[in-house]
Amino acid sequence: MHVLIVKTSSLGDVIHTLPALTDAARVLPDIRFDWVVEEGFAEIPRWHPAVDRVIPVALRRWRKHPLRAWRSGEWRAFTAAIGARRYDAVIDAQGLLKSAWLARHAHGPVHGLDRRSAREPLASLFYRHRHAVAWGRHAVLRVRELFAAALGYALPDGPAAAADPYGLDRARVLAGAAQAAGASAPYLLFLHGTTWATKHWPELYWRRLAERACAAGWQVRLPWGNDTERARAERLAEGLAGACVLPRLTLAGVAAELAGARACVAVDTGLGHLAAALAVPTVSVYGPTNPGFTGTWGAGQRHLASDFPCAPCLQKRCRYTPSAVDRARPDFAREQPLCFTRVAPERVWAELAAVLDRSEAP
Repeated sequence: MHVLIVKTSSLGDVIHTLPALTDAARVLPDIRFDWVVEEGFAEIPRWHPAVDRVIPVALRRWRKHPLRAWRSGEWRAFTAAIGARRYDAVIDAQGLLKSAWLARHAHGPVHGLDRRSAREPLASLFYRHRHAVAWGRHAVLRVRELFAAALGYALPDGPAAAADPYGLDRARVLAGAAQAAGASAPYLLFLHGTTWATKHWPELYWRRLAERACAAGWQVRLPWGNDTERARAERLAEGLAGACVLPRLTLAGVAAELAGARACVAVDTGLGHLAAALAVPTVSVYGPTNPGFTGTWGAGQRHLASDFPCAPCLQKRCRYTPSAVDRARPDFAREQPLCFTRVAPERVWAELAAVLDRSEAP
């Protein structure tokens, strides 16, 4: 049985799809997958042993210059690749108009979410087979249920289903990525970069946490993906002998760093989900987002969510109006967004210490 998956982005969403492949491979040993994914995340599907072929797509880039994409032949090359074989099933695991449109270029019966289940209900019009998957549960479970319905099996349960749910081949993950330098000394990885402004834990808090970790004898490593993140990492590490700003890394390089870390601290970011997929113990902090729906998923994952009156607001821009009490805070200007004042560095450090085991010396 050969199945095509359409799940193009984002990093966290792509990672959330992996347990569904593991389920299917355990129930249907002969199943093989091809996967349509954004070019920037094309490494990830290759790490799963049930994936034969990855078909990169560049919608993010093509939208900026559609005529250039057409003239260059990239779009024709993509349609040729997706139409190169007939599939027993095509699963749109994203539920968006863009993903449904891509799925229609494949040869095979297209499965997707029904209009009450999809993020964009109109996408369901493109599917031959529509499946109801209830809202209000974690994204990983929703994708697993979609695959089970599309491929005709009962959702696996019990110890076998819980063991290594992401199913990644660690040799593939680390292939071509040098192991972290100085890996003989245990270290922590601080995943401080994210997308929405409202998901950023205050830099002041990151600095206080780094000071505590270094004072306790831990090495702290700080990855970055753009100039803004690099500048923040440099400020966080400034003057701390145990803190290290990593060079710019590929996704595989970050995976190697994650695989070697004793534990991570993360905001709501795709790299936090990658840490979970690699079974790295991680403390993740959440302000405007709900970890019950899209938090890191798997063994060793601890979520610290704000209980601020307006959290989780699910907003990219903070609309909270500070009170006089809020404005009287000594570090008011440096503690934005204020929902994170309920997830202070002291609380995160206590949780991290529990993850690391207080009796364990670094």
